[in-house]
Amino acid sequence: MTTQLFVASTAFGLATIAAALEDGAWPDARRRVLVISNNTTTPETTPGPLGTAGIDRLTALFDQVHDYNELIAPLHPAEWRPPESELPLLHRLVAEHWGLAGEDRLRLVVESIQSAPALTLARLFPDAPIDVYADGLMSYGPTRVGLFTQVGSRIDRLLQLDLVPGVTPLLLREWDARPVIIGSSAFRRVIAGLDVEPPKTITAAPPGSVAVLLGQYLSAAGILSLEEEQELLVGLVSGAAAAGFATLLFKPHPSAPDLLTAPLIAEAERLGVELTVHDEPDLAECWFDAPGIGLVAGCFSTALLTAATCYGLPTARLGTELALERVRPYENSNRIPVTLAHATLPDLAHLAPGAAAPAPARVSPDELVRLVGYCMQAKRNPDLRPDAERLLTEHWDEVRGYVKRRRLTILDLPGRLPPKTPKTPKAPKTAAPKRTTRRRSRLRRTVRRILGPRLSRAIARTLRPA
Repeated sequence: MTTQLFVASTAFGLATIAAALEDGAWPDARRRVLVISNNTTTPETTPGPLGTAGIDRLTALFDQVHDYNELIAPLHPAEWRPPESELPLLHRLVAEHWGLAGEDRLRLVVESIQSAPALTLARLFPDAPIDVYADGLMSYGPTRVGLFTQVGSRIDRLLQLDLVPGVTPLLLREWDARPVIIGSSAFRRVIAGLDVEPPKTITAAPPGSVAVLLGQYLSAAGILSLEEEQELLVGLVSGAAAAGFATLLFKPHPSAPDLLTAPLIAEAERLGVELTVHDEPDLAECWFDAPGIGLVAGCFSTALLTAATCYGLPTARLGTELALERVRPYENSNRIPVTLAHATLPDLAHLAPGAAAPAPARVSPDELVRLVGYCMQAKRNPDLRPDAERLLTEHWDEVRGYVKRRRLTILDLPGRLPPKTPKTPKAPKTAAPKRTTRRRSRLRRTVRRILGPRLSRAIARTLRPA
């Protein structure tokens, strides 16, 4: 039987693995080994997946659990990329440390294969077939970097929750990775099995009366400034209040700065609504079965689509227009999550009484993902160009917010910037012949020597044309 080696860096990713196991994605194994990696910027101070409430229920599914950070300390998991020459030795050391020495049938299950630590482990175990699971919305976007053939050719499947039904992920399509859907019911069973009690703000509230506001770390990621992110979160508070919610629960992202919270509290006090800040290390999905929740709002968090698709909760987004404008460079992997949130969720402002309903979209989310994905990584997805040209030609008004005209210009697509008008070249100045210039210089020196510098300058001023 095969030994299965799973790698997880987030609690949501570990829950996704557990749901895939629940859904029968892998056959029985001789052993199931879990490697936990804390990829946060400062893993020494930020709790990783093992600090999440109820996570022990998930780690119990595995025969062994190892700490990747402890293994490579003091190096950071996202930065350790050993050179090719060191891989054979490191393979023996790591395999011995995790009890995998002599394993000739090993399957590797990782997230974010494009970066460390997943890519590092794929190179350390060069004979293992690879399954990739999606930890969020980024899997709908294209592969952002080229993979070694020795790695890409071993990828069998891409496992993902069906967070946006009807949209086919672009990740790893150039390697013919087979998409596999993880059932939403299996995911809900896994989350329910964590046995995490929602905050009292939710459990004590009447059905449908609480708005859950999801924070992200947009300023820490360089997408928005701190002031812009504060303004966005204040807008979530005022928008939820305008939609009729008097009880709000804000869940900040663990990597977000503490400075984001104070303006929300001040805005809630100004509007006369109750706001609770819940910064405990638990998954927001653990709350979504509670009847007290009537709205989940945020910018483009994966939990928004989890709430909408897996739990059928009312959801709304805010600030996606600004995020679409600010995500840089265009190839940034956050562009597809922003695109999906903007295209599939209602704007929070539209939930206020009397607000005008948006016009129905004529471009499907799948078409948008293929268009934006082609513009992000055209060389890896050349077959998507005809569809991109058609959408840009026939539906420019609907898709223009998702593309950049400079990007269209680089790719020579419809909507590109007009060519610059060439400047009329100036007539070149006629230079005096070198021989004439030398004669004039000798003449001036002779005049100065005979008449003296003062008199020669006076004569020169007199002869100078007006």
